[in-house]
Amino acid sequence: MAPTAKNRVCLWFNGEAQTAAQFYASVFPDSHIDAAHHAPSDYPAGKQGDVLTVDFTVMGIPCLAGCCKTPCMLSVA
Repeated sequence: MAPTAKNRVCLWFNGEAQTAAQFYASVFPDSHIDAAHHAPSDYPAGKQGDVLTVDFTVMGIPCLAGCCKTPCMLSVA
């Protein structure tokens, strides 16, 4: 039995999380989309049904793709 991953890779995309996850799942072996999570209602940056996050697996490693429709700002703490 393969060991359970202790970490999850988290990637953020400007509005294209599902497309990115589908790309990674199509390129690498042992990769697939697990679930897509959609906005239940309209929100300030988007509409009901927009993809917010996608759970996917790349080469057996669990990943999360987040979708940010407003420009992401880097912050140095």
